[in-house]
Amino acid sequence: MNFKTFYSLFYRHRFKKASFLRKLYLSIILPFKYSYNFFFLEKKIDLNFFAIKNSSLFDKSLDFLFEYFNSDKGEKYINQYTPPSKKNKIKIQAHGYSKFYENIFYPIKNEVLNILEIGSFYGNASAALFFYFKKSKIYGADINPDMFKYKADRVESLYVNSNSLSSIKKELINKKIKFDIIIEDASHMLKDQIISLFYLFPILNNGGYFIVEELDFPETREDMRANHHAPDLKNILLSILKKKNFNSPYIDEKTKKYFLENLETIKIFKGNMNEIAIIRKK
Repeated sequence: MNFKTFYSLFYRHRFKKASFLRKLYLSIILPFKYSYNFFFLEKKIDLNFFAIKNSSLFDKSLDFLFEYFNSDKGEKYINQYTPPSKKNKIKIQAHGYSKFYENIFYPIKNEVLNILEIGSFYGNASAALFFYFKKSKIYGADINPDMFKYKADRVESLYVNSNSLSSIKKELINKKIKFDIIIEDASHMLKDQIISLFYLFPILNNGGYFIVEELDFPETREDMRANHHAPDLKNILLSILKKKNFNSPYIDEKTKKYFLENLETIKIFKGNMNEIAIIRKK
């Protein structure tokens, strides 16, 4: 994790709200805070070598793997959204999405697939997916790829800014990679969820799954919809299920038409705290 990422994750929101004197103070102490936390950063793990000593992980359930690698997609995890120096070993309730994932992933876990997670953060879910899908290539995309702490022959870390359609096109669409599973777990902002789904849907293989985590964030959190235009993605999906028309300033007609013509199913589930949408392509 570089200094820019450290500031962005843990201090940018404080800096914006601070008074002039407080900003001056933060500017002085931040380099020292970063230097101290640097010693608590976990070293990059080579999953190829790790798998040799931990081959039994290839036979574990997805929920086990999410908890083992500390992904918040499982039932429990250690809070990973605190500065490295403040990380403890206390497990708290996670999103509990693993049961929904297991239902759709188990029948295809031994296939050769391309799997993309947008919003990979430390890469903990990518590590879990590496062991669950033992023949698949795992791509972890994030605005801060320097945080990604895993490497392997079947794992690749990418940069993408899900807030920017141009970034999505440049870093994902233009690479000409077709994916079988795309998991959107990035900013959860209203606009970002919409453009990620509709503009990445064409690079999803037929029969593939597009999954949107924390679908309800723009509905329940004002900061996730500030300065964005309704409807949010949840209401768009509900409109489609009810066979009602919808319009969004973030989708052009060609993209909208492609999505509607190639959509097979939409299912929305409630995890331990938030909602998840599982969308399948024809």
